[in-house]
Amino acid sequence: MGFSNKVKVIALAAGLSMAGVSQAQSPKPVNIGVMTDMSGLYSQIGGRGSVVAAQMAVDDFGGEIFGRPIKVLSADHLNKPDVAAARAREWVDRDGVVMMTDVLGSATGLAVQNLLAEKDFVIMNTGTATSAITNKNCSPYSTHWSYDTQAIAAASATATLAEQGDSWYFITADYAFGHMLQADSTKVLLKGGGKVVGTVKHPLNSGDFSSYILQAQASGAKVIVLANTGGDATNALRQAKEFGVIDAGQKVVPLLIFDSDIKALGLDAVQGVKYTTGFYWDFDDRTREWSKRFFAKHNAQASMVQAATYSATLNYLKAAKAVGSFDRDKVMAKLRETPVDDMFARNATLRDDGLLVHDMYMAQVKRPSESKSEWDIAKVIKVISGKDAFAPISESECPYLKNKS
Repeated sequence: MGFSNKVKVIALAAGLSMAGVSQAQSPKPVNIGVMTDMSGLYSQIGGRGSVVAAQMAVDDFGGEIFGRPIKVLSADHLNKPDVAAARAREWVDRDGVVMMTDVLGSATGLAVQNLLAEKDFVIMNTGTATSAITNKNCSPYSTHWSYDTQAIAAASATATLAEQGDSWYFITADYAFGHMLQADSTKVLLKGGGKVVGTVKHPLNSGDFSSYILQAQASGAKVIVLANTGGDATNALRQAKEFGVIDAGQKVVPLLIFDSDIKALGLDAVQGVKYTTGFYWDFDDRTREWSKRFFAKHNAQASMVQAATYSATLNYLKAAKAVGSFDRDKVMAKLRETPVDDMFARNATLRDDGLLVHDMYMAQVKRPSESKSEWDIAKVIKVISGKDAFAPISESECPYLKNKS
């Protein structure tokens, strides 16, 4: 081998060696996991939008922490609890995820919540509605950051009872979320002197609501109450209109509906409907400024789940930075002692049971003539303080609180 060739070989070997050293010295990323519905009936509520929101939070934080880059991982749980739990286990045991968020859907949310409680792992839950998250299924390392069924019932059910009628027939999603939403709403109804005429349960992701609507119509109830959400709520509302239920005088009221649902149905179909939300993009300057950036990345306005995912992710990172580590006890203590006031959560504090108590909003769908743009679909008509929206901690069934005391 000639001298020049030897030099080339030595140089190549040295380059490979240096590359190996550089690679070995590259800091390991800090992984945050967004567990959500990417392809099913809740994908517009969370899905890719939640991943975008989490990445925005990481970018706004600076993209790194403790000298390590922050990476957002995502997974589609397919609305199957076993799939969600299996992926969560992989993230914890294999992939070094430090925090999970979104976890859309109550059945999947509870499966992940119970698994992570066993592992003493931090979960910033923004997509699960059931209030069991901060009650019998609570964990000292979990938070419920966006809304729960009790908050929805406190506002939506109260307004429905006062304005629509006192005899209700429930069409309820047959899983944890639907059961809890019906139970919480029924408490409001009975306390106000109303009555439940009947109820029928439907499976998740139902396409045909005709038999359920006919049963509700035949009941004679003044109000047909939908204790479901997402694609199920939009399908039920659309078919109720097609069957002439609304024109015949019965009220059809969705307890939980999202902006994407309203947009899918069209203002003609749901104009005037009042609904409870934890976020509306056009509420004030802070929501509009953040929503403009979100829209530029996602081409849609954020749901309260997506907005909450941004808030939860950013506040988690700020807490970790403040305590100088990912130590779960220190991070959770910092989150609980730090008031939250951002584009999502106003006048907010994190309770010991993991519930973020914050202002909620009663919104009303606009008439088509009122709408000035594609996403100008509603107006906030009432701000509901957190103490009025959420159940007091004295009513919490969280075992952790009892053990703590």
